Parts: sequence; C-alpha cells; structure tokens
Amino acid sequence: MAIGVAGLAAGLAVGGLVMVAALGLALQRSIDAEALGSATDVARLVDSGQLPDPVPVAGSQYVQVVDAQSRVRAASINADRLTPLLHPDELARVRAGARLYVPGSRVGSRGLVRVVGVRAGSDTEPLTVLAGKPTSDVAESFATLRVVLLVAFPVLVLALALVAWRVIGATLRPVEGLRRGAEEITGGARPGRLPVPESRDEIFRLAETLNGMLARLDAARARQRAFVADAAHELRSPLTNMRTELEVARRLGDRTDWTEVADDLLIDMDRLARLVDDLLLLARADDAGGRAVRVSTPVELAALAGEVAQRCTGGAPVTVRPGPPLWTAGDPDDLRRLLANLVDNATRHARSRVEVAVTPDGPYQLVTVADDGPGIPAADRERVFDRFTRLDDGRARDAGGAGLGLAIVRELVRRYGGTVRLTDAQPGVRAEVRLPAVPADS
Repeated sequence: MAIGVAGLAAGLAVGGLVMVAALGLALQRSIDAEALGSATDVARLVDSGQLPDPVPVAGSQYVQVVDAQSRVRAASINADRLTPLLHPDELARVRAGARLYVPGSRVGSRGLVRVVGVRAGSDTEPLTVLAGKPTSDVAESFATLRVVLLVAFPVLVLALALVAWRVIGATLRPVEGLRRGAEEITGGARPGRLPVPESRDEIFRLAETLNGMLARLDAARARQRAFVADAAHELRSPLTNMRTELEVARRLGDRTDWTEVADDLLIDMDRLARLVDDLLLLARADDAGGRAVRVSTPVELAALAGEVAQRCTGGAPVTVRPGPPLWTAGDPDDLRRLLANLVDNATRHARSRVEVAVTPDGPYQLVTVADDGPGIPAADRERVFDRFTRLDDGRARDAGGAGLGLAIVRELVRRYGGTVRLTDAQPGVRAEVRLPAVPADS
C-alpha cells in the first residue's frame, strides 16, 4: 500500500510540474502576442507616415521607435525618449528575430520586461519598433501558484493516503480473512470452508469459487480414503484365505492334499488378480478425469454379446435376442469387459434366466441385460454404481465379488460417451447401456 501511495504522490508531483510548465508557456505566448501586436500596429503607422508623438499604446507597455544608430525617434508616454530599451548587441539580436527578457530597472519597473521587435521604415532609413511588456504580474501569479502547490500538495497527498488506506484496507480485509481461513484449514483448526464476505463483489465470488473447490477436494479425499480402505479390505480377504490354507497344509504335513490346496490357491489368486485389474482400471479412469476417448475401431455389439454369453458357464442360462448387426466404436476388450460385468452380475442374482438384447435407439445402440432375480430397490439403483458397494442380499449371494463390477461399467460407458442406468424388469433388474451408434458402412 505504501508503494501505491508513493506512486500516487510522484504522479501528482509530475502532474503539478507539467501544469506549471504549461501555464508558464501559455502566459509567455500571451505576453509575446500582446507586445507583438502593439509593435506591429506602430510599425504600420510608421510605414504610413502617420505616427503620432507620443506613440499610442494600450495597457502597461513600453514602445520605442529606434533607428539604425540606436537613437530613439519616437516613444510612448511612459518610455524613455533618450535611452533605448536594448543595448546595441541586444538590439541586433531582436532585429534578427529574437525575443528577450531585460531588467525592469531600465524602464523603472519591477521584475523583468519581455521585449519584441518589428522592422519598419524604408531600406534607406530602416527603423525598429521595440515593444516591452512587464512580467511582474505573471511572476507574482507564478509565485502564488508555487506557494499554493507547496502548501496544498502535502495536504492533498495526506488526504489521498488516508482515503487510499481506508479504501484499500476495506478491500483487502476480506482477502486477509481468506488468508487466515486458508491457514487455519491447512493447520486443521477448522473445517474446509473459507469465510465468505457479505459484499456481493469479486471477493465474494472468489470465496464462493474457492469454497466450491475445497468442497470438491474434500469429497475427492473422502472418496480416496474410502477407496483405499475398501481396496485394502478386499485385498486382505484372498490373502488371508491363502495364508490360512497354507498354514493348515503345513500343520497337516504328509496328510495334505497339495493338489486340492493348489486348486484353492489358484482360485484365490484368480480372485486377487481380477481385483487388482479392476483397481488398476478404475485408477486409470480417475487419471483420465472422466473424459471421453476417441477410438476408431468398429465393434459389432450383437456378435460381442453372443461371444460373452457363450463364455458364461455358471449360474442362470444366458440368451441373446437375435437382431441385425449394430455397430459402435470403441476398444473391443473394454466393451467385452463391460458386457461381461453386466452378464456376470445378472447371472449371480437371476433365478432362472438372463436375457441380453441389442437394439437401435436413435443416435445410440441400446444394450439391455435383464434378469429375473430379486431386483434392486429404486432408492439403491444409483448407489450400486459406487465402488465397493454391495447390497446386503448381494453380499449373501455373491461368490467372490468385490462390488466393482457396476463401477467399472459406468466408467467404461462414460469413457465412450454413453450412459447406463438400472430399471425394473418385473421381476428382476434391467441394465440399459446406450453407446454412440456407428453406421454399418463406415
């Protein structure tokens, strides 16, 4: 703030100097114009042979008509008729076009006198008309102006400094509040929200924006902590099973059926590998920020659905409703995993059947996977897409699921610019996935 006040004072000082200089230049030009006008008028009278004696002048001016030998031929009533205003060297300069300041003592005046000259007469008898204008009034005005500036300038700077201090202080006070709030949040002394000023100005909007950012960061940290905790819990389960099986096998010694132990360990390792792959996919999706990706590989969804259905050997039978070839664009492995997660989830909860269908839906291809299981309450149909979310019934029936299947489906659908939702199949649940359609001839 001190730098700003110093800059303001410097600006005012420069402005005052410029004003004084401009005013002085304007007054000098006014004096020159007045004296030059009087000299020109007298020169016309000389040239016309009508010059009266004494020479008529207006105001407090001194006029002399001087010949080539510096003799005064005529003068105004207040000018000396014997001694010219200018010395010989000064007279030569004025005849060359110069304009001079001479001491006022030469005409009995205070201060300086501004003298200009105009040529008159003939070539055989050249004359010079000298006109002098006292500058004492201008000097007094300048002195008064300087005094006023010297007195008023510090007062003005002080007043502006006080006003700037109040205004800038009032403006920066909310910023200081934001700084203190951020410091307290960093130190953990308050929840993650900055104080919002009452004024509806830029600082208010800044505080609202920062609070929104802090809220998103808190939510992201909470999701990350929950994700890490759930991931650690899910990873610990197969590791615990493997450790238990190995400890039991070691205690049994020669009575251990190592083939059965190896099969059990392979099952747990497969579950562990699937879980790690799912976590890696979700981590990559988080790094992508939910942005849609552009791919150029065409995928025929009906054929892909049939391939996924053939691989499902456990649980309820899966049927694919026949239909024409329908295409979308994406990575075949991602889309295969998307359909596999939906079909696996449906077969684990279905009572007797799972039906898959691919139909056109405007600019999208609609993929539906329906089962006749117990269904999902409407209040939970959005929550099941969260990571590690399993309903109580799902926990009882699910063999090895980690609650990541539908979360992966949503991330993959979002990656390719589509949508996914769960509806009531009466009975059961119908998963509806819409993916951007691609013309068959492309």
